[in-house]
Amino acid sequence: MNDQDEIKEEPSARKSIGREIWEYVRLILVVVAAVILLTNFVVVNARIPSESMENTILAGDQIFGNRLAYTFGDPERFDIVIFKYPDDESQLYIKRIIGLPGETVTIIDGKVYIDGSDTPLDDSFCPETPDGKGDGVYQVPEDCYFMMGDNRNNSHDSRFWNHKYVARDKILGKALFRYWPLNRISLVK
Repeated sequence: MNDQDEIKEEPSARKSIGREIWEYVRLILVVVAAVILLTNFVVVNARIPSESMENTILAGDQIFGNRLAYTFGDPERFDIVIFKYPDDESQLYIKRIIGLPGETVTIIDGKVYIDGSDTPLDDSFCPETPDGKGDGVYQVPEDCYFMMGDNRNNSHDSRFWNHKYVARDKILGKALFRYWPLNRISLVK
């Protein structure tokens, strides 16, 4: 091999390395774009900071929510949703929907009644008997929802907020899947 052959190979080697670097850069850009699209339009990620949803969801759990869950339908009673906290929209909360738009929610001795029913809602998902804190009558405005935690005796929810109701457009998604900790991976129900 002479000096001229070495000079000829160098530009080709640079092109090959440049092409390979470009492929990596392009792959990284595609992954970043996919993550941005997923997190803004498909999935909402939430870390649970408190015990307010125990035993359904525990403090420290990390949850994926489905942002598309209500694209073609409305939230339903007992759905667990991730939403912007009405008193400080920079915070995300996760609670269970109890009252639907236009309903009257009456809480007596910790039991929840809807629109004057004689039968309380099923609260079998609550870990203990509610203690009656937050008893009262709540008239849910149209296009809003009344939220409560499953751990009713230890939940900062609609009963105690300054702005008691969550507007439909502040619900970011329906809780779908617990992915952390690994020993509790499961669907959220």
